[in-house]
Amino acid sequence: MRIIKRNGSEEDFNIEKIINAVKKANGSGEHKFLTDEQIEDVADYVEYKCNKIKRAVSVEEIQDMVEDQLMAKGAFELARRYVRYRYNRSLVRKANTTDNRILSLIECNNEEVKQENSNKNPTVNSVQRDYMAGEVSRDLTRRMLLPADIVEADKEGIIHFHDSDYFAQHMHNCDLVNLEDMLQNGTVISDTLIERPHSFSTACNIATQIIAQVASNQYGGQSISLAHLAPFVQVSREKIRRETLAEIEELGVHPTEEKINDIVEQRLRKEVNRGVQTIQYQVVTLLTTNGQAPFVTVFMYLNEAKNEQEKHDLAMIIEETLKQRHKGVKNEKGVWITPAFPKLIYVLEEDNITEDSKYWYLTELAAKCTAKRMVPDYISEKVMLQSKIDKNGEGHCFTCMGCRSFLTPYVDENGKPKYYGRFNQGVVTVNLIDIGLSAGKDLDKFWKIFDERMELCHRALQCRHERLTGTLSDAAPILWQYGALARLKKGEKIDKLLHGGYSTLSLGYAGLWECVYSLIGKKLTEKEGKELGLEIMQKLNDYCAKWKKEENIDYSIYGTPLESTTYKFAKCLQKRFGIIKGVTDKNYITNSYHVHVTENIDAFSKLKLESEFQALSPGGAISYVEVPNMQDNIPAVLQVIKFIYDNIMYAELNTKSDYCQVCGYDGEIKIVHDDGKLVWECPNCGNRDQDKMNVARRTCGYIGTQFWNQGRTQEIEERVLHL
Repeated sequence: MRIIKRNGSEEDFNIEKIINAVKKANGSGEHKFLTDEQIEDVADYVEYKCNKIKRAVSVEEIQDMVEDQLMAKGAFELARRYVRYRYNRSLVRKANTTDNRILSLIECNNEEVKQENSNKNPTVNSVQRDYMAGEVSRDLTRRMLLPADIVEADKEGIIHFHDSDYFAQHMHNCDLVNLEDMLQNGTVISDTLIERPHSFSTACNIATQIIAQVASNQYGGQSISLAHLAPFVQVSREKIRRETLAEIEELGVHPTEEKINDIVEQRLRKEVNRGVQTIQYQVVTLLTTNGQAPFVTVFMYLNEAKNEQEKHDLAMIIEETLKQRHKGVKNEKGVWITPAFPKLIYVLEEDNITEDSKYWYLTELAAKCTAKRMVPDYISEKVMLQSKIDKNGEGHCFTCMGCRSFLTPYVDENGKPKYYGRFNQGVVTVNLIDIGLSAGKDLDKFWKIFDERMELCHRALQCRHERLTGTLSDAAPILWQYGALARLKKGEKIDKLLHGGYSTLSLGYAGLWECVYSLIGKKLTEKEGKELGLEIMQKLNDYCAKWKKEENIDYSIYGTPLESTTYKFAKCLQKRFGIIKGVTDKNYITNSYHVHVTENIDAFSKLKLESEFQALSPGGAISYVEVPNMQDNIPAVLQVIKFIYDNIMYAELNTKSDYCQVCGYDGEIKIVHDDGKLVWECPNCGNRDQDKMNVARRTCGYIGTQFWNQGRTQEIEERVLHL
């Protein structure tokens, strides 16, 4: 059995440490409160409880158990001494807690950090540098920048104040990059003027440089649209045609116009291939200042094209993007594997959703790519146009910022809809399960606590807003001055972009499934559970509407993905409320409104049910269905895709895509239990070295490839198939 020390590192459980600590508090001679045998009983019981939890237990949790057992034996004075002993030790540690955590992560001995982000490799210097800076920022945030009650609520898992490791800087969460403005009107990268590109391949190259620069100046996801690259296909076509005609004239030959067009289109295809390859390979090989590839999403929406020729060219780019992603990228062994980035989103629309539609071949290609590589994910234009309606009464279809964070509809001062160039200020997530358990099945009490927690979240979100207020455009020129988000002057503050709906603040929520079950013993899949769940969601929306009206700031409900926080929340709930069947008996909690991963439900029923909750999560949400290997059953994938188009705005299919570098096995790498810990193992050769295997799993909208903490690993292990 393993334990987690205060600096985040793991070590073997040692019962002698408990016995020795209690003995020191117990005193000696005639002043002993318990016999040595009784102390050993206490330690034995604590060890038993730790084993039952079935995960690595923290030192703090163990000490809480010791206190409980001492009081259970009536040794109240000894318990008080033990508390004083803990307090005195904490004062000694307080001065160098941050130092110890930094040292542990440098030596790759911090299990929390090693498994915090499934797309960061903590052994790499650039990642360690980011984590070191993050520890300092988090320490400053807790000690100086946030109110004490918000810090304590975050520590106790009542709320989660996202990305506190970046809060000390004036940085925001995620954005929708205005690539069109930057390519058409020029931009500046590292003090170098970048003019309008003269070819498609150059436009792709500039796009990847923009992606890297943007990623280094914020901490969330970003999205670009292929429609913004499509006009440069025509630029290349005209350039290639001029070059081809010059060659023909030099050779003195007289081909037909049809033949000339064929040659031009063949050469153009090759350029599109090179351009898309540039985006694919540069995105996965770029290393930004936070030590990882950019969290970037590529949007594929035919109806964004401005005319039929541009739509034809956009279709060509989409086709090439899907083909290259289906192929994958080579790992260090030269084997084609599934990359984590870029994330792809494919819009389902009238021109590609039926067998007789013009671009159905793209949807078939998308289905094959999804079955093998887990992307693209799907947005239904039909559903989105009905749900994203602006003040002019017009519906709009647009991409999320990164994996799931959606902007609210916005109309600029000229009465025109605007999405590209907008951003999210930050996220604070409420732990709904904690409210449910604190209410003790009393709904009146639940709503009272709910109101209190909303006020807490509101103040925390205001802290995020206030931290950005007064930020100068000079802090991130690529964002604020050179078109990614705005074209502000040097020295100008970004404040006007923080109000009026231009940007959003996200109220996240987690654990709706367990919250409802804790209150009324019903699941979201049951009538009473669904009704209560929808009521809770509506209340969240009501609060956001109230704050927006009072402050002229767009607050929006966000279905939190909970990558590492799922484990944090689960541990905090177990500590506060113990193990409760169906509520706290897992080392993870359920993301947002999702049906629990262990619930037996078919794909279509799950998507249909979750569509009702997704509609009440306008600031961000995504639904998924877990499927087996579907590469030999593409018609079934297409059936799910068609269902998505008619029923839900945004959804994805999760499968497995693994490879063992030791034996060459390319099936599913399994999760096995080893001394209370979950580890990944090749079922063919038994390899457990994570550095010698490639595992890709969807964890929170993005695909993760660097492995996960124990809570998320258990969640992945327990997922049932929906198809």
